[in-house]
Amino acid sequence: MDAAETAALNAPLDAPLNAPRTEPPDEPPRTAPPEPPAAAPAAPLTPAEHGIRRTLRDLLTEHAGPREDRAATATPEGYDTALWARTGLAGLTLPTEYGGAGRGPAELALACEETGRALVPSPLLATTVLTAPLLAALGTPAQRAEHLPRIADTSLTCALAVPTGLALALGLTGDNTARDWSGGGRAGGIQAARTADGGWRLYGEAARVVDGHSAGLLLVAAHAGGFARSRTLLFLVRADAPGLVRTRQPVLDPTRPQATVQFRDAAAELLGEEPADVLGALAATGRTAAVMLAAEAVGTAGAALDRTRERPDRHRLADLYVQVEAARSLTYCAAREPDGGPLALAHALEALRATAAECGGTGATWEDLCFKRAASDELLFGPARRLRDRAAERTGLFGEAAA
Repeated sequence: MDAAETAALNAPLDAPLNAPRTEPPDEPPRTAPPEPPAAAPAAPLTPAEHGIRRTLRDLLTEHAGPREDRAATATPEGYDTALWARTGLAGLTLPTEYGGAGRGPAELALACEETGRALVPSPLLATTVLTAPLLAALGTPAQRAEHLPRIADTSLTCALAVPTGLALALGLTGDNTARDWSGGGRAGGIQAARTADGGWRLYGEAARVVDGHSAGLLLVAAHAGGFARSRTLLFLVRADAPGLVRTRQPVLDPTRPQATVQFRDAAAELLGEEPADVLGALAATGRTAAVMLAAEAVGTAGAALDRTRERPDRHRLADLYVQVEAARSLTYCAAREPDGGPLALAHALEALRATAAECGGTGATWEDLCFKRAASDELLFGPARRLRDRAAERTGLFGEAAA
């Protein structure tokens, strides 16, 4: 993060966010949590990485907490739009030519760890982690020029809609080339058909689409072609497209809003040009996404430990601390070698679940939200044992490396 970015993040906030604050009586005064030990990452942090961590932590300490998060999840968007714009995370890894900061996975992992510490609801996962990389990798020059600057300036949010769940489509729990998960020409899934004018129409349904109810642009994986040319393609569907029906669903983790999205002969635009390695791009995005999810989980688990240092079972807390720090080290190694992302995510989810179970109470406490985050992410991207099994397949631990 350069001086201009740091100055922008440290600038005075708008009046609505800068209004006087009254803390509820059961919430302790806001102070910035201490940074993790300097040796936790796989390599020393650069000055830019320190700047990202410090600036974002200060911002979220001041403007995100249990009360603010509850209010944000109750909005139609499911997050605080003003705070999302202030974080500057939307374009963190986008190329500078599109208004992004041009940073890499290590910086994004640091940002995800901080948002995980605060359990702040935001479009970070759906837009920045899952959708923007696919747009940048596969989109035509015109598509990139149209959408990426709007993502970077937070005027556009996106969501990735796949018919059989994110874990398989992203290659996290199985080989996404092994079967026709997008539809396969049969009933079910999402089908794409060409129109007489050369366009595309989609029909089908995708469930559990993260931020699917509010995203301004949907990136949809659909099956196209008959038996001879059966393939999975990615399509852009705008929020106002006729035939698009979106329904927000009740969820275990309110900070991860999800929707069921139906395509009823909805107009769509092909992402990029054929031929394209769509399945390879999805798998590459999945490996990087696993790193960011692991970083979020590590941040949440670390915050849970910081809140419970006075519990009497110090030996158990020491065990949890070691588990969390091991997951953190794996995560930052994977940020530099993304092939280790699924394994890092498996360890991080287990560390978060163990920490939340030990430190949580009953009712709607912050620690209970930690447990819900771990359970929700396992439902969306796991479970941990399958993440670990897939990582073993890819590294050839039990034989030849899988695709």
